[in-house]
Amino acid sequence: MTMRSLITISAVLFAGALLLAACSSRVDAPTVGVYRATLSLPGGEAPFGLEVAREGDRHVLYLTNGAERTTVRDVTVSSGELSAAFPGYENSLRATIYRERLEGAVTLIKAGGVEQVIPFKATFGDTYRFFKEASKEYAPVAGRWQVTLTDDDGDTTGAVAVLEQSNDRVTGTVMTPTGDHRFLEGQIRGNEVWLSTFAGGLGYLYQLKVTQPGHLEGEYWQGIRSHEKVAATLNDKAELEHLATDMQSDRLDFTFKDADGKPVSLSDERFRDKVVLITLGGTWCPNCHDEAAFLVPFYKEYRDKGFDIVALMFERHADFDKAAKAVRKYREDMRIEFPMLIAGTADDSAGKALPTLSGIYGYPTSIFIDKQGKVRKIHTGFTGPAAPKEYEEYTAEFRAFIDQLLAES
Repeated sequence: MTMRSLITISAVLFAGALLLAACSSRVDAPTVGVYRATLSLPGGEAPFGLEVAREGDRHVLYLTNGAERTTVRDVTVSSGELSAAFPGYENSLRATIYRERLEGAVTLIKAGGVEQVIPFKATFGDTYRFFKEASKEYAPVAGRWQVTLTDDDGDTTGAVAVLEQSNDRVTGTVMTPTGDHRFLEGQIRGNEVWLSTFAGGLGYLYQLKVTQPGHLEGEYWQGIRSHEKVAATLNDKAELEHLATDMQSDRLDFTFKDADGKPVSLSDERFRDKVVLITLGGTWCPNCHDEAAFLVPFYKEYRDKGFDIVALMFERHADFDKAAKAVRKYREDMRIEFPMLIAGTADDSAGKALPTLSGIYGYPTSIFIDKQGKVRKIHTGFTGPAAPKEYEEYTAEFRAFIDQLLAES
C-alpha cells in the first residue's frame, strides 16, 4: 500500500471520527425539525413521528400518528436536557439533547402511582415509520376485520379493526368494546404488517402476518406490561359487542368532592329538572381524552338548553391531593368547564362508587339521566375519530338522544 493510500484512509477515518464525535456531543438546545422517535417495547421499537418547533421563546413538540397531530406545549429545555409533560396526562418525557438526536425515557403513571419507564430515542431528519426503503411487494390488508384478542391468561375479547392502505403504508385503528387503540400507523412488507402509535397516553406496537388471504395473526404490546395475541378475519360486516343498556331506573344520587375539595351532589339545585350526563373516566385514559374533546364543545352548545355534565374521575392515586392535581391539569389542558369529581381509583370497580347501578364495565362510561333524575341509558366506551364512521354515527346518536330527553315534559 502506497503512502498516498495510507494518508487517504487516515483522512477518511479522521473525518468519520469527527462526524461521530459531532453527532455524539451534547448541545444546549435540540435541532428544530422532524425526527423519527421510538419507544422500546418488549416486542421491539414502536415508532411515532416527532417534530421539534420553536414558537416565540419556547420549544413546542408535535407528535404525529396517521391523521393525528398532537401538540405538546409544556416543554422545558435547560442544561442540555429536554423535558415535556403531555397534555391532559401525568405522563412525561425527559431526554438528553445531542446534535442530531434525543435520548431518554417516557414515564407513564400506572395504578397506585407506579412509574412505568420506557426507553425513548429520536433521530433528526428521518421520516420513515418502520423501514427506510418502501417495500415493492405487499399483501392487501385494507378493509374491516373481525378480531379476537387473547391475553396472557387466555381471556378473549372481541374487537374490530379498520385498516386503510396506500402502497406499503397502513393506517387505521382497532376498536374494542371500551374504546379504540387510537391512530395506528405503519408499514407492510411482503405479508408482514407493523403498526404503532404514541400520543402521550399509551404506546402500542402491533406485529401481524397475513397467513392467507383475508386472515391475520400476530400480537400487540401496550407499554411494557400488557401483551395480547391477535387473530383477525376480513369481514365487511364485522361488529362490536353492544355495551349500551336502555333502562328506566329509580333516581341516582351521589356526593363526591371536586378537585378543590368542595362536595358536589347530583341532588344539588344546579342539576334540578335538567338532563344530566354522568361520564366515568380518568386522566390516564386516552379514550376519555377523545370523549372530553367531543363533550367540551357539546356542553357549550347545550348547557343553556337544560343540559349539564358531571365527570366522575377514577385516578391512579388513592391520595386525594395527588388525584386532584392530576384532574386540575386535565381540566386546564382540555379546557373543561363542567364539574369534575374525584370518585375513586382506577383499579376500583366503578360499581363501588355507584352501588345502585349495574352495567358498568369499563372506562369511559356514559350514564344518561332524564329530567326526573332517572337513569335512561348506560353506554360503555367511546370510539374516537381514529374510526371516523363509528365516531360520526355515535356522536349523531348521542346528540339525538339528548335532544329526545330535553324534549320530554
